[in-house]
Amino acid sequence: MTTNLLDLDLGGIAAFCGQLGEKRFRATQLFRWIHQRGVADFDQMTDLAKSLREKLKGCAHVSALPVATEQASADGTIKWLFDVGGGNAVETVFIPEDDRGTLCISSQAGCAVGCRFCSTGHQGFSRNLTTGEIVAQLWFAEHQLRQRRGSDERVISNVVMMGMGEPLQNYAALVPALRTMLDDHAYGLSRRRVTVSTSGVVPMMDRLAQDCPVALAVSLHAPSDALRDNLVPLNRKYPLQELLAACRRYLDYAPRDFITFEYCMLDGVNDQPEQARELVALVGGSAAERVPCKFNLIPFNPFPASGLLRSPNAAVTAFARALSDAGIVTTVRKTRGDDIDAACGQLAGDVRDRTRVGERMARLRTIPIVPQP
Repeated sequence: MTTNLLDLDLGGIAAFCGQLGEKRFRATQLFRWIHQRGVADFDQMTDLAKSLREKLKGCAHVSALPVATEQASADGTIKWLFDVGGGNAVETVFIPEDDRGTLCISSQAGCAVGCRFCSTGHQGFSRNLTTGEIVAQLWFAEHQLRQRRGSDERVISNVVMMGMGEPLQNYAALVPALRTMLDDHAYGLSRRRVTVSTSGVVPMMDRLAQDCPVALAVSLHAPSDALRDNLVPLNRKYPLQELLAACRRYLDYAPRDFITFEYCMLDGVNDQPEQARELVALVGGSAAERVPCKFNLIPFNPFPASGLLRSPNAAVTAFARALSDAGIVTTVRKTRGDDIDAACGQLAGDVRDRTRVGERMARLRTIPIVPQP
């Protein structure tokens, strides 16, 4: 079996070339051909020695993921469904803005966390993606979009690991993928412009701070353990005080001086004025306990299986004002791509559930969510 070079960061490519008897500068050349130029055919890598190209043909390949479907939204958002084999498919979303292009990348086929408001969680969990499958989403999107625009200029300036899956539960594959995204010989993305979103896997947050600190977004969604236990089951393992302590530790290494807290606005569940006050107290606290942060309020994108409703615009506005009045930077995420089910929380893909998460989610849907007083 030959090696998919998308699975390797520059250090991995260098080790691979070393096994072929080649010097490191050849690895850098090869890495640039693959990632900067988007070339998969070794014969087109013209400044590599012919002998190396022949070696590579026998032991390596550069393979993108097969595209099952592509959908374009009226607002310019593009969603690709990639076939990852075994009856599984994952979704990747490109969101164009005037000042940036953001790619939302999946890290797992499905998700085992099982957040109540997330369509991916309701699909269940099949498997982790490989490093190559994570990188292939960026590789395909960047070079496909360049080709369509007829330009060699960079299209994707930001990457958010906010697609299907919990990235920090696929840590071994995630970190080499992040390193490739950041490498100046590949995509050269700024650490500030690569964001890992997590539901709060505390030990892996601490490891990421040491291994590859990038911007961090934490899916918070509730001001109390009682409510968050229901909305984000991982909270039962890593409750809020442990999570916030991990956020404070992460900031010692982070490229940004704040943590982004994602907060999905659910009608009558977590959108009341008293809950806004609880949030202020939760992240404010004393000077020693304060978590420098910004809140990103996300209008819920309903899907039938959730049994949940989107907060009214007036409730979202009032909630945002309460946080802002307390001195917390607060934004309301603009819904993009909802006409093609590409908005936040809507990515479902096609997952063969191996862990019966889907069955557990179905049972949970019969339990009403009652906000705690």
